[in-house]
Amino acid sequence: MARPTNTQFALAVHVLTLLGIDLGTHHSSEFLASSAGASAVHTRRVLGRLRRAGLVRSRPGPSGGWLINGDVCTTTLADVWRAVNGDDPVLGLHSANPNCADGRRIHAALVDLDRRAADALVAELEHTTLADLVGETTQAPR
Repeated sequence: MARPTNTQFALAVHVLTLLGIDLGTHHSSEFLASSAGASAVHTRRVLGRLRRAGLVRSRPGPSGGWLINGDVCTTTLADVWRAVNGDDPVLGLHSANPNCADGRRIHAALVDLDRRAADALVAELEHTTLADLVGETTQAPR
């Protein structure tokens, strides 16, 4: 059976790109969620991770909302990946039976493979900034 896909990274990139397009404009989590086609609750959870990483800030109240925090030219997609995924495995690893020597070796090999795959993913994401995505989305026909 297929597992649900984790959409936190894509949602984070979406809201950060939107905030990068409208620099200085506060947007509500409801507006951001609507643009991304996500629930406001899920969007606020992702925004919380982005705030803890220092990528966004918020202001409460009727004229409040979310703002990007930092420079879109230097914030990379790798920064976003680390904010929402941290050191979580990318391959969906399971735990091996601790009493099985073969299982422990297989698990260790998979952990090593997962770390290399995560490092390669982050290295690729380092090549794209939020400014790159803002430029691509503002130049495309609406």
